[in-house]
Amino acid sequence: MLSGAISEPSDGELNVSFGYQCNFMKGGPLDVSDGYDVPTGIKRQTRSSSFSCFSGAALSANATLANTNICNGLFGAGILPSLDSPKSFRRVPSSPSLGRLDVLTSPGQSGLSNLSCSLSTNSEPSDCDSASFKSMSAPTRSEGFLNAMEVEVAGGAAGEDRVQAVCSEENGWLFCGIYDGFNGRDAADFLAGTLYETIGFYLGLVEKESKKKNMETSQGSLEYQNSVLDSLQRALSHAESDFLSMVEQEMEDRPDLVSVGSCVLVALLHGKDLYTVNLGDSRALLATYSQSLDIYGSKVLKAIQLTESHTVDNDVERKQLEREHPDDPATVMGGKVKGKLKVTRAIGVGYLKQRKMNDALMGILGVRNLVSPPYISTQPSLNAHRISENDCFVIVASDGLFDFFENDEAVKLVHSFILREPSGDPAKFLLEQLVLRAASCAGFSTEELMRIPAGRRRKYHDDVTVIVIILGSNHRTSKASTFL
Repeated sequence: MLSGAISEPSDGELNVSFGYQCNFMKGGPLDVSDGYDVPTGIKRQTRSSSFSCFSGAALSANATLANTNICNGLFGAGILPSLDSPKSFRRVPSSPSLGRLDVLTSPGQSGLSNLSCSLSTNSEPSDCDSASFKSMSAPTRSEGFLNAMEVEVAGGAAGEDRVQAVCSEENGWLFCGIYDGFNGRDAADFLAGTLYETIGFYLGLVEKESKKKNMETSQGSLEYQNSVLDSLQRALSHAESDFLSMVEQEMEDRPDLVSVGSCVLVALLHGKDLYTVNLGDSRALLATYSQSLDIYGSKVLKAIQLTESHTVDNDVERKQLEREHPDDPATVMGGKVKGKLKVTRAIGVGYLKQRKMNDALMGILGVRNLVSPPYISTQPSLNAHRISENDCFVIVASDGLFDFFENDEAVKLVHSFILREPSGDPAKFLLEQLVLRAASCAGFSTEELMRIPAGRRRKYHDDVTVIVIILGSNHRTSKASTFL
């Protein structure tokens, strides 16, 4: 069921962007963990889903410049312009060009500072001359993994963060993508415009191949899960290749493009299988009940991080990077890869991957002694998790959230909020708490902090995007304590 309008933001650029509540199976409502109240909706037969509702919110801190005319202007300054007001999803027909519909709209307001949603169904997708688009055309709705006659779509921007959420309740799947751009918005814009479609293409190939081999494709089977994870990895490799090819075409006029990159976090919930793929430092957290009980006899809720943190602060990542470059003692300098970047895996950042792109940056902007590129990897961390009756909710967020909250603390905040406000919006609540903490750390009131313009406010917090997915089950306990 499409959500109704959510309350307007109360503070500056803090804004709830979208919310979605599922319909229920014929015969009664679906129980949701911890008393999260989903009002009675239209009763119709739907395929079983693992989620009952979800919401997204974002907060910008960075000021973004107009981006390149990459791909003949397809990803120009008009990126996501029509997604800046509505507060609910919009139902649209599924089509091979869906991955581009949410960005290919008429030119309009640019420099969006808040995550926003809805899709203009009146806009027509533009064609791109790049061969890469022809090669990754999405499968038809009858043959694709993400198949549906209609889907619900939301997306938007917060500073250099970009986000997508695509849902087919009747087919039991949800796609969430957060693209945390850096050194510019171009890579994140590119991912927002293409990655969903590319993933759909490769997942469609899995189903075709499965039918040829009569492979067991039941959800939850190890072979099936591995095939899906392999497809997600191939889609990222495709996106990387296409983006760097476009940068190479543009870098003579805009050499700064070789430094632009983006972290990637995709969460795909298909039936009861939850897949995550990430590059960089965004995180997906699963809140689940442990088998132990607290002193009051309630189950303990704990946080499980489903993704890896790809930064030089992670000892495993740093040591691996140093092993891969034994002849370069300056692989990590000043806590950054080649003294330039904290993340060790990302899309883009061509100057840390190819000598010719580094050469495009003259003087002090380039990297001296690029001994053995590439220094930034595009090998993602992949995870498949089978949703169980003990799983409560999932937090998907860019790293700005975790500058202020540890994993367990974020889970505790969401859990306590759901208990206190069962019909409220946990994603918005998390960002409100972040603003309170950021203001306190800076010695400001929240009003003073939010009056600081984007760009200058980056000193106090990063762009932040959060999606909270409430997992539904008929076997939830209504009380739980939170493990810290």
